[in-house]
Amino acid sequence: MRITGGVLKGRITNVPDGKMAIRPAMDRMRESIFAILGDMTGKSFLDLFSGSGTIAIEAVSHGAYPVSLCEMDKSKAKTVLSNVSLTEKEMGKKIDCHFMAVELFLKRCKNQYDYIFFDPPFPYKFRLELLQTAGKRKLITQSGSILIHRPSEDPLPDKIGELERYDQRIYGRSIVDFYRYMETSTEKNKEN
Repeated sequence: MRITGGVLKGRITNVPDGKMAIRPAMDRMRESIFAILGDMTGKSFLDLFSGSGTIAIEAVSHGAYPVSLCEMDKSKAKTVLSNVSLTEKEMGKKIDCHFMAVELFLKRCKNQYDYIFFDPPFPYKFRLELLQTAGKRKLITQSGSILIHRPSEDPLPDKIGELERYDQRIYGRSIVDFYRYMETSTEKNKEN
């Protein structure tokens, strides 16, 4: 897979052994998502169900820092660590890596992030619960966003607790939903 933009544009990352070939749409999807997010300088980023670590690397390449990732499959650790070493070697920015179940990581996490990207396997059935946990635990900043990649046949609601969907992008069978905290009436009154 290749990094699609930013400082590390064009660099190649490895896919862990046993993974199927990555579809070309994945590069286009990542490029589109990071174009939507825009300048990420000074923004924190969390990549969950990280796989190869490429999304986390892409975030650093686009200016995000600090960046963390979580991947539950420890057999991918060697490939992930090799891939993310690219940001430290070329940019002096280390990605914080966790190898554990994402559900456990969310329960233990004490940090807030400007962006959280969820990319669970398509057969995964607990996307709604992941979003509920992240929202209840206040894992994104008040102006932060949660992005979740899912198959089109597995819909999510527009509102989940205090979170609301504010954007959605379709990439063939793949959909990326964008959620943020709903504005409270107090915040709306401050603007008036």
